[in-house]
Amino acid sequence: MPSGEHDLRFEFEVTGSPDIATGKGAPGIGQLYVDGELVGAGEIAVTMPFSLGLGAGLVCGQDAGSPVTERYDAPFPYAGTLHHVTVDVSGELIEDDENAMRIAMARQ
Repeated sequence: MPSGEHDLRFEFEVTGSPDIATGKGAPGIGQLYVDGELVGAGEIAVTMPFSLGLGAGLVCGQDAGSPVTERYDAPFPYAGTLHHVTVDVSGELIEDDENAMRIAMARQ
């Protein structure tokens, strides 16, 4: 990421059903947007079906629990400033009308 203020957004689009009996949450597609542009997407085959308690879950600015990868040591605090964080758990994907219009115009 270049320095300066940026708008980051992550969306998770559910593509299947969870398998609670085997401890697997719903699969889906993860999409990362920077300043409104999709910069990465990938399949997430398994998610967690339940909360892991007070020490796990959604954390902003550092990884308060166990690291999700061996590529860093927790808590690995973010050195910048988070100006605003919004968590939307409605299940509805954000409509990006400008991007939809660009795609439609490119197809013509």
